[in-house]
Amino acid sequence: MAKTLTALAGEKTLQPKFVRDEDERPTVAYNQFSKEIPVISLAGIDEVGGRREEICRKIVEACEDWGVFQVVDHGVDAGLIAEMTRLARGFIVSSHLQGEAVQDWREIVTYFSYPIRTRDYSRWPDKPEGWKSATQQYSEKLMGLACKLLEVLSEAMGLEKEALTKACVDMDQKVVVNYYPKCPQPDLTLGLKRHTDPGTITLLLQDQVGGLQATRDGGKNWITVQPVEGAFVVNLGDHGHFLSNGRFKNADHQAVVNSNYSRLSIATFQNPAPDAVVYPLKVREGEECIMPEPITFAEMYRRKMSKDLELARLKKLAKEQQQQQAKDVEKAKLEAKPLEQILA
Repeated sequence: MAKTLTALAGEKTLQPKFVRDEDERPTVAYNQFSKEIPVISLAGIDEVGGRREEICRKIVEACEDWGVFQVVDHGVDAGLIAEMTRLARGFIVSSHLQGEAVQDWREIVTYFSYPIRTRDYSRWPDKPEGWKSATQQYSEKLMGLACKLLEVLSEAMGLEKEALTKACVDMDQKVVVNYYPKCPQPDLTLGLKRHTDPGTITLLLQDQVGGLQATRDGGKNWITVQPVEGAFVVNLGDHGHFLSNGRFKNADHQAVVNSNYSRLSIATFQNPAPDAVVYPLKVREGEECIMPEPITFAEMYRRKMSKDLELARLKKLAKEQQQQQAKDVEKAKLEAKPLEQILA
C-alpha cells in the first residue's frame, strides 16, 4: 500500500515525484506575511446610503488590483466556522487520505454541495458525526456571501446587481478540504501548484499557519497572504475575469508548505453551470472585447486544461532536450581527449 503524505512527512528527504523544477519552487516563506492583500469589513454593506458605497469601492479596487482580498464581518457565524474547521481536521487526521496529485504536497476531500437538487450524499464524507449537518449550513451561508459579493461587482460594471449570478445560470458549489502535512524539504515542492481558479468566485477559509501566496506580475514576485482569524479569502476566477472583460483580475495563486506545522484550508468554489455562456457582459467604451466568441463554461474549462497539459508537455520536452544537449557536450569532450588521458 502506498504511504500517505502524513507518513512521508516523517522522512528526511522528498521522494522525486514531489520535487519541482527550479523555476517552480517557492521563493517566499510560508510565514513571511504581507499586508498588501486588503482586509475588508462588510459591516454595513446592506446600508444603502451608508457604508455600502465605501465597502463596494474597496472590493472593486481589490478585484482590479489583485483579484484577491479578505473579508471580515461577513455574517457567517464564528461558531459554524469553528465547527467546520474542527470537523474537517478530525476527518483528515482520522482518514489519512492519499494525496490527489503526485506533485502536490497535500491531501484532499472534495464534493459538490450545489445545486441542492443534485446533491449526492453518498459522495459526502459520512464521518465524523455532525459533518453533514455543519456542511449543509456552511454551504448555504457561503453561497449567500458569494452572491452578495457578485452583486457588488455587477453594480460596479453598471449592470443590475443579479447580472453576474444570472450569468452562472444555475450556480454549482464545490467544497474542497485541503490538508498540507509537514514537509521534510518544503523549499523543493509546493502544496498546490500555481494556477487560477476556472470558476466565478472562490471563498477560502484558512487556519493561522500561512501558506497561501499570490502574484500579480506573472510569477516574478510572490507574497504570502497574512492569515486573519475568522476571515474568508476571496479569489476571483477565470469566469469572473471574462465576464468583466478583463477588468477584474483572476487571482494567480499557489500554496507553499513548511517543515514545522501542518496546515488546513477549506475552499468553496462557486462555478457556473456547464452550459452557461462565457462572454463579457459589458465592454466599456474604448475597450476591445477580450474574447473572440461566446463559448460555454464546459468548453472554456476544456480549453484551459488542454492548454495547461500542452504547456507541461512542452516544458518537459525542453528539459529533456537540454539534458540531452548536456550529455552530447560531455560525450564530445570525452571523445576529443587522447586515449591515455581517458585511461589515466
